[in-house]
Amino acid sequence: MKNVNTIQKNRDGFQSKWGFILACVGSAVGMGNIWRLPIMVSKYGGLTFLIPFFIFIVLIGASGVIGEFALGRSAGAGPVGAFGKCTELRTGSKKLGETIGAIPIIGSLALAIGYTCVMGWVFKYTIMAISGSMFSMGQDMNVIVGTFNSTASSWGANTWILIAVIASFAIMSMGISGGIEKANKIMMPLLFIMFMALGIYIATLPGASNGYKYIFSLNPEVWIFAFGQAFFSMSVAGNGSVIYGSYLGKSESIPGAARNVAFFNSLSAMLAAFVIIPAMAVGNAELTAGGPGLMFIYLVNVMNGMVGGRIVGVIFFLCVTFAGISSIINLYEAPVAFLQERFGIKRIFATGTVLVLGAVVALFIQAIVSGWMDIVSIYLCPLGALLAAVMFFWVAGKEYVLKAVNEGAKKPIGSWFYLLAKYVYCLCAIVALIAGAFYGGIG
Repeated sequence: MKNVNTIQKNRDGFQSKWGFILACVGSAVGMGNIWRLPIMVSKYGGLTFLIPFFIFIVLIGASGVIGEFALGRSAGAGPVGAFGKCTELRTGSKKLGETIGAIPIIGSLALAIGYTCVMGWVFKYTIMAISGSMFSMGQDMNVIVGTFNSTASSWGANTWILIAVIASFAIMSMGISGGIEKANKIMMPLLFIMFMALGIYIATLPGASNGYKYIFSLNPEVWIFAFGQAFFSMSVAGNGSVIYGSYLGKSESIPGAARNVAFFNSLSAMLAAFVIIPAMAVGNAELTAGGPGLMFIYLVNVMNGMVGGRIVGVIFFLCVTFAGISSIINLYEAPVAFLQERFGIKRIFATGTVLVLGAVVALFIQAIVSGWMDIVSIYLCPLGALLAAVMFFWVAGKEYVLKAVNEGAKKPIGSWFYLLAKYVYCLCAIVALIAGAFYGGIG
């Protein structure tokens, strides 16, 4: 086993602030905003959902996101090394922290495996859109529903899952700056440009105004679900943000980076809502429809029936592909980095090991992926976020926290941040865990 200090000195990292920001935004946009937020907006109704969602985005961005970035950067390691650093500061021993740090790693890997199945579906539908086979289904709901049911079934997307894993490997094996950063610098701008183009086009179609009216409607009952969506949308789970933070240069401002991540995350959320909900209105679809069927059934039906629907379908699923790949490489990065840090394995072998494991498990869980994702998102993700918050804000201590957060910042943040994060954000993480268990998932 190689010396850990030697490994950390030779660590790869982001070469620019915007490369880091785009990678972090990409980790949230895919399955947080394009995949799930329109479902929540359509289910709970426009501004009723969006107003508390944006409030919680600001709160979590100003506390949890900053904390996880700073925790990773200050330790120069992922969750295992970072948690170990915190307990070392408090007790002189890394062992307990490193043991606890395995929990977010497991959560990240489990979530990545579940999303590997979903990305298999996305790749299949993207190729169907490009080839025209999706458009050829027309608006025959029996065919559309049957196609999705056969895809999201046991052994139903084997080839597409392998394609998703190969695409992830191709990016991740080239490293942080050479692979993840460069890929996100291409995919994220294209995603935003294509989504804005879709939004403008859909706004010109008859019936789109009903979608905007729905987005701006109010009904005051859904704050807990808006909180859950914001919590998971910002990718606070004690893994992805910690490991990406560990690759951020010491001269960069973490509070500034967190603000940019929150802004672009919110922008992507609005773009997704302003594309998907009005598109459903154009096709006279039920605006309260939710679940995976929103993307793979209802929207397919709507796009196939609208003017220019074939082109819309291609652009839409390309956007989802870019966003999904950005998300999945973030989730796989924490276990890959763990193998590198702990055992000194070269990146290409660590990446291959983790992704082969992910592919094998994903192939076997296709029939139960919904339940798998529920367990991970309801329990492991908020638990990981809570553990990271406790380690950083309660165990490492105020002096270490403020020094880590303010390093590289032109305008340091003060004690208000520490109090907000230590008490309010930690309470939020507890609420996310308990409420998720009570409601069967809130994000």
